[in-house]
Amino acid sequence: MTYLLIIGTRKGLFTARSEDRRSWEVLGPHRLDENDDAGMSPVYTVGIDPHTHRLLVGTESWHFGPSVWHSDDLGRTWTEPGTAPIAFPEDTDASLVRAWQFAFGPGPGTVYAGVEPHALFRSTDGGDHFTLVRSLWDHPHRAEWFPGAGGAAIHTVLPGVLGSGERFPEAITVAMSTGGVYQSSDDGESWAPTNRGISAGFLPDPEPEFGQCVHKVTVAPDGSFYAQNHHGVYRSASPATEGWRPIETGLPTDFGFAIVAHPHRAESAFNFPVVSQEVHLPPENRLRAYRTDDSGESWRAIDAGLPEEPYFGIVLRDAACTDGAEVPGFYFGTRNGDVYALTDDEERWHRVVAHLPDVLCVRAAEV
Repeated sequence: MTYLLIIGTRKGLFTARSEDRRSWEVLGPHRLDENDDAGMSPVYTVGIDPHTHRLLVGTESWHFGPSVWHSDDLGRTWTEPGTAPIAFPEDTDASLVRAWQFAFGPGPGTVYAGVEPHALFRSTDGGDHFTLVRSLWDHPHRAEWFPGAGGAAIHTVLPGVLGSGERFPEAITVAMSTGGVYQSSDDGESWAPTNRGISAGFLPDPEPEFGQCVHKVTVAPDGSFYAQNHHGVYRSASPATEGWRPIETGLPTDFGFAIVAHPHRAESAFNFPVVSQEVHLPPENRLRAYRTDDSGESWRAIDAGLPEEPYFGIVLRDAACTDGAEVPGFYFGTRNGDVYALTDDEERWHRVVAHLPDVLCVRAAEV
């Protein structure tokens, strides 16, 4: 079996392949745009279609602006559609800043893109063309969503899940900075905020209906959710009916950006703490991942194989993932440009590559 890792950085796209997830062949930076001789455009989101293994890359040209590229041969060649894949209708008086998230529907061809400014787009042709989900764009709350420090972005899109073990094609969960978590049970025709229990200490009302600065949400195999907030780590079996409960006890800090659920064990997840909103360094200046195996009741550091020296960077919201394999691999990249991999049968990190530009996003799959 071959494992593919795609890595988006501040200066270009890189790919890595491995047979054993211990040693890796790393290629890049890939030249996507013929006008970008060095392949050094920033890459803010990447995706691997689980049905077709098509790769999607959301990038920016300093000259031509944001776009979406795709590869149907696992990164050997790349194609950009002739017209802009993601574009706001003229009547919205908005323009695309960048794509922040790709997520794939239950069947081949359906792709969602969460973008900045706050909007959700949907494609039915594998990502060649996207259409604005007008119901979310026209939501009466949108005028009160405002940019977080990272921008006005829908950065989490989770098709097919609402919680309580419910998985069906008409369900969609999104999360954004700074608006919170919203869910649709009717294929995006209507949306409801589902933030009860998530605090927003930066607002006059710390328990608002919406307006939380959620940094990332991940879904467990039973359909429950883990969330990393702007201060606060949470879990919910069903956000709409049960709300969210805090689970940061045992973590060195409740601030961070990334969180990843185990693909087969609902009680397990990885978290990557950051000191605070003011100090973007790992706690005690040591790079560590933290794991729970009891749904957040306790956490333990997983740092075997990681550098013992200080100041090895933090993990951004989309720079951690799992490959979903039977014995799953977990991956993360740092703003120092290092990428690490761990398999569930050995709690030791192995370095995939070092000294890349700062890592913005990673995705992995068996291919």
